[in-house]
Amino acid sequence: MIIDITPTLEKALSIVLNALNQKKVLVLVGTCTVEYQGRAKSTLSLGDRILIIKRDGAVLVHRPIGYAPVNYQRPGCIFYAKLEKNRLKIEAIDQKHREYMRIIFYSVKLAACLDLEDKGEFALYVTEEDIRRAILANPESLEEGFRPISIEKEVEPGFIDIYGIDKNNKLVIVELKRKKADKAAVTQLIKYVNDIKRKSKREVRGILVAPSITKDAHTLLTSLGLEFKKINIKECMNLLRRVEGKKITEYLS
Repeated sequence: MIIDITPTLEKALSIVLNALNQKKVLVLVGTCTVEYQGRAKSTLSLGDRILIIKRDGAVLVHRPIGYAPVNYQRPGCIFYAKLEKNRLKIEAIDQKHREYMRIIFYSVKLAACLDLEDKGEFALYVTEEDIRRAILANPESLEEGFRPISIEKEVEPGFIDIYGIDKNNKLVIVELKRKKADKAAVTQLIKYVNDIKRKSKREVRGILVAPSITKDAHTLLTSLGLEFKKINIKECMNLLRRVEGKKITEYLS
């Protein structure tokens, strides 16, 4: 690990080459310009920025404000770095996507070559309300032709999370769980299904929606003629960001 505050450009180049050759994380903070060609064409005039080159060859250029990079390159870039006319030039080339970025540093405030490891698992937490909003915003994510009719439909055993109709005009009862579904969730769903069957002459389906399900619960679910749908939490959250601000009732048939 090497960290140098206000290094000379020569020392900064040495740190850059060390990081790139050893596939370590490089962080450069300084005054630079950026040129890009690829998905579009852009230039970024002189300013103080943070350059991050990751171990997998991904490149991020950040301004002092904002969470998103102003320029970026995907993993897999190859790099060239040298001093030219008293400037530190770094070129990042993404051959696969035919993209090119040139970053020219006029001065460097900080240069760091970091040996970083991260093997931690990423866990994304959502509520059942989040999952419901995502399904209502995109009913096809449950299955093709699904049409939601109501939410929190009251029945004798409790409240149905999502009540709808499938493409074959069958009634569909959807029970949502934000964590791994167990036998208790299956028991809850079958109670709702049986209650609706007593009140309607139409065919009724029950679908349990969760990120995963226990083996015992899946066995019970199948024996009762119910179904399981795995929800992708990351896709769910991405969808919610796109439809933020809409009311749930806008999605009901």
